[in-house]
Amino acid sequence: MTVDQQTPSVPGQSTKKRSRKDEILGIAVRLFASRGYHGVSMDDIGSAAGVTGPALYHHFKGKEAMLVAALIPVSERLLAGGRERVTQHEGDPRAAIESLIAFHVEFALANPAVIALHLHELDRLPEEPRRQIRRLQRLYVEEWVQVLTVLRPELSAAEARVMAHAAFGLMNSTPFLGGEVERERRATLLRAATLSALVYAG
Repeated sequence: MTVDQQTPSVPGQSTKKRSRKDEILGIAVRLFASRGYHGVSMDDIGSAAGVTGPALYHHFKGKEAMLVAALIPVSERLLAGGRERVTQHEGDPRAAIESLIAFHVEFALANPAVIALHLHELDRLPEEPRRQIRRLQRLYVEEWVQVLTVLRPELSAAEARVMAHAAFGLMNSTPFLGGEVERERRATLLRAATLSALVYAG
C-alpha cells in the first residue's frame, strides 16, 4: 500500500500551530498507514519523531490510544461537515449531493493516511471506541441517504445506502493513487466520477 509521504494533519485540528502531541500523532498515523498497525512499534514512532519510545508515554498511553486519537476526530469531523452541507442546501438535493461529494473528496485527498487507517486498522481498536466510530460513520452515511432518496425518489433507503457506500469506495481510493495526476485534476476526476455514479447509475 502506498500513501502520500507528507505527514498528515491531525483530523479536527485547528489552523493554530500544532502541538508536539499533534506532531507525534501525525507521524504515528503515517507510519500505521504505510506499514500497518502491527508493523510499527512505539520505538519506531519515537525514532521518527526524534524522541525515545518511553518519552511517547507522556503524550499517549500506547499505540491503541494513538489510533483512537486519530480515528474518532475523523468520524466526528466528517459527520459535522456532512450535516453542515446538507443544511446549507436544504430543498436543493442536487446542490447538496454535489457539496457532499466536494467535501468528501477534499477530505480524502488531504488525509490519505487517515483514510488508509479507516479502511484497514479500525478493527484494531477496543470495542467501545470502535462502536463509537461505527455509530458516527452510520450517521454520516444517513446524511447521504437522506439527500439521495430526495434526489432519486425511485431509490429505497436501503438502495441509497448501497449507492453511498459505493461512492465512498470510489472517493476513498485516494491512498492508493500515485502522483501521476496533479492534485486538482484528481479532485475534478473524483468529483465527476462520484456524481455520475450516484446520479446516473442504477
